[in-house]
Amino acid sequence: MNDPECVALLQWALPRLGLRWARFRRFRRQVCKRIGRRLRALGISDATGYRGHLETHPEEWEPLAALCTVSVSRFYRDRGVFEDLTARVLPELARAALARGAKQLECWCAGCASGEEAYTLALVWRIALQARFSGLDIRVLGTDIDSALLARAQEACYKPSSLKELPAEWRAQALEKQGALFCLREMFRRDVAFARQDLRSELPEGLHDLIFCRNLAHDSCAQACSFNSITP
Repeated sequence: MNDPECVALLQWALPRLGLRWARFRRFRRQVCKRIGRRLRALGISDATGYRGHLETHPEEWEPLAALCTVSVSRFYRDRGVFEDLTARVLPELARAALARGAKQLECWCAGCASGEEAYTLALVWRIALQARFSGLDIRVLGTDIDSALLARAQEACYKPSSLKELPAEWRAQALEKQGALFCLREMFRRDVAFARQDLRSELPEGLHDLIFCRNLAHDSCAQACSFNSITP
């Protein structure tokens, strides 16, 4: 299956999965390689044959959705985002939470991949902000459709490449070297929990003070997250 054939297949299939083609332009070669391996495993010779297979075997849409999962996750990815969270967003949310008598900030990292950004939220709170807001804790829920990525998130051990944007003093405080990996210390892990969810069909229970959804490729999911799950 060549690149134009795969692009045509994705442009046909992605809207049926509730996904945005624009999100996949940059990563299409990675996704197309996965789909090519899937075709070989099924004994299907080309994209046209796979499209027919999808139409006659609806259960195949779930494996295709998993093949289209694209994750870009690092600690402190896009420094400006986390600097703004530290300086403005989280302090405003913390003051509002204390004003209504809440004991913890509820944060949801949707499409959390292997957990780097969910843990970064916990680090921002623990290292930079908690001392300013006595009596207020943070709880971060990370959800993703990919069980393998979630297993890595729960292990909380990462290659140095995942930490290259994290401030050096934070890395020294929050992680310890174990062999070739860096693993989060327990005090930074306990604020974060993970769960498998397909956001096309379900959302976490309850309301959240902050929703982090930079990795979502679902238009419908982003709308549902924004309108149904945020604390008023």
